[in-house]
Amino acid sequence: MVGVPEDLAAALAALRPMLLDTGTLVRAVAAGRRRGAVPSCARAELRPVDLKAGRLLQVVTTDGRTPTTRNRAPGQDAERAVDALLAEPFGSWHVETSDAVVQLRVTKKGDAQVHTARTSRRDDGADRVTAHDRPKERLLDPGDPLFGALGADADKRRQVDAFLRLLAPVVGRALDHARAAGRPLRVVDLGCGNAYLTFAAHRWLSGRPDVAATGVTTVGVDVRADMVSRNTRLAAELGLAGLRFVTGTIADADVPDAMDAPQAVDVVLALHACDTATDEALARAVRWEAPVVLAAPCCHHDVQRQLVRAQADGDPPPHPYTALTRHGILRERFADVLTDAIRAALLRLLGYRVDVVEFVDSRHTARNALVRAERTGAAADTARRAEYLDLTAAWHVEPALARMLSAEVATALEVDA
Repeated sequence: MVGVPEDLAAALAALRPMLLDTGTLVRAVAAGRRRGAVPSCARAELRPVDLKAGRLLQVVTTDGRTPTTRNRAPGQDAERAVDALLAEPFGSWHVETSDAVVQLRVTKKGDAQVHTARTSRRDDGADRVTAHDRPKERLLDPGDPLFGALGADADKRRQVDAFLRLLAPVVGRALDHARAAGRPLRVVDLGCGNAYLTFAAHRWLSGRPDVAATGVTTVGVDVRADMVSRNTRLAAELGLAGLRFVTGTIADADVPDAMDAPQAVDVVLALHACDTATDEALARAVRWEAPVVLAAPCCHHDVQRQLVRAQADGDPPPHPYTALTRHGILRERFADVLTDAIRAALLRLLGYRVDVVEFVDSRHTARNALVRAERTGAAADTARRAEYLDLTAAWHVEPALARMLSAEVATALEVDA
């Protein structure tokens, strides 16, 4: 139902018990700002989470760039956190409970405009199904406390499941590699960020009987110390043994327990690393001779710039493909495809079997391609050499990955006498 403007203090007071009831609260979001006032954070989100300490109220605040997560115990700790947020001059509140959705908007006059809708949510935050739907079995239980601690919504859980289904077919090769060395499985996520998939991969692998027999060590790498600190804290709260995070760049980070030998890493992940950062991750994977690599590239500016420069220098695309790069938007999309095609060709040249597959549905992100590579160690043959050389020569590009692996590529291109 839609209410008439009412006293703001009274309307906010009515939200307070909803925010504190972790038995019925589903999610609450505060955002925006009131006229003439600025809150101390750009956005705040509250939700109940189940951790080892029991059910807590998770409060995630952000300045627009960096999220800060705090888990508040029931009682005074949670009450102080909620009261502090209600006192902030946010412009709106959106509160979902098990039986209602309440939207509060602060008007220009400083009143509260409240919209309330009844609902009949009976799920625990997992994907809802109707009586005619067949529930899809998830590789990782949607009700796992991991998702609550990370603040993962239904879309994130679907992305996790899609990723794990792409990892599942190649785990055997990685596990064989670890067993041959007589040590636990080793996974490195280069550029892990919020680490949704790092946490999920470690949790899922740890629960596999074949992996549990040897154990698994996972290292997440990110350049931002605040993200590494946050991820480290969450890993401890969730009791995830063998999962740790280090600060550093993709190209240079010191990865614990993964630098004692070139073959010491079994799985390398690089998910949505921007532009040539994906190439840096692939280069490290090749140098480690990692048996399994999963990389979901993000933007592809390097090849795009080279296409523009080549045309300016009088080196147009091969006939009749000038139309592919004549228009900016087509050139940008084609550069994405060309970049990943060259990456795949290079990995094949360097002894990998490669698939380029859809990562998640395109409605979630346009950057939905994933390069999945398994190391076979096969030497480059004439066909692979010709494919790579013809592709780069035709488009007048020098791939970043080839520059980073210049010695390895030169060796692969040598023709035996």
